[in-house]
Amino acid sequence: MTFIEMLRDAQRRNGSMLCVGLDPEPSRFPAGLQGDAGKIYDFCARIVDATADLVIAFKPQIAYFAAHRAEGQLERLMEHLRRNAPQVPVILDAKRGDIGSTAEQYAKEAFERYGADAVTLSPFMGFDSVQPYLRFQGKGAFLLCRTSNPGGDDLQNQRLSSIEGSPLLYEHVARLAQGPWNLNGQLGLVVGATYPAEIERVRQVAPTLPLLIPGVGAQGGDAVATVKAGWRADAPIVVNSSRAILYASPGEGFAEAARREARRTRDLLEAAKQ
Repeated sequence: MTFIEMLRDAQRRNGSMLCVGLDPEPSRFPAGLQGDAGKIYDFCARIVDATADLVIAFKPQIAYFAAHRAEGQLERLMEHLRRNAPQVPVILDAKRGDIGSTAEQYAKEAFERYGADAVTLSPFMGFDSVQPYLRFQGKGAFLLCRTSNPGGDDLQNQRLSSIEGSPLLYEHVARLAQGPWNLNGQLGLVVGATYPAEIERVRQVAPTLPLLIPGVGAQGGDAVATVKAGWRADAPIVVNSSRAILYASPGEGFAEAARREARRTRDLLEAAKQ
């Protein structure tokens, strides 16, 4: 299946819009694992096993592995995901944004080394920085569009010209992704849950694209407002929660606590569709 088909299948199979972000911080690990970067795989694998039937996707953040020289553990984790949760697509959160042969190498890293189903990208350098990823048939790419951080206003919320009514930069990115850049139907957009009005605007501009929506949970995004702004029956939304699920409990029962929090969040998101 293509990435988009995998998303739709996981949404139906698990009745979910929830994505669990895998952002391992050894200092926050529970007793018995705490502070041990050599246990990143063990921690994440237990989270995956506890939540795989509740999610639309998993999203490992590559920096949390690379900072601890744990790329090998990330490779093991990706193998674990393919073996134990093959029905759940995996989005590698890398936010790459280079061009030419460098972008080609980053694409190989994401899709060949790690075997990800999709990757996050920065489109700031233009289509040159996106095209190498689209050569991988069936894979997906989420372009940063309207991110959840306050500093996103510095660029994303600026108008392209001084002419009244000209589009904002994030609207322009959404139009490109919906239209001329989306050569094989592989693109989606990243829109932060902290800006539900912008989610709604992106959905107007890009009505058929999947949206990856971080910021629910520890970052304070409103889950109900997020779903009402972005969900459409024919266009998946992937609502990410990381810390609220990963660190739901500091004790030995952390995986069971993560499952309870994931189920609560999934059910809250599903109820918001009504």
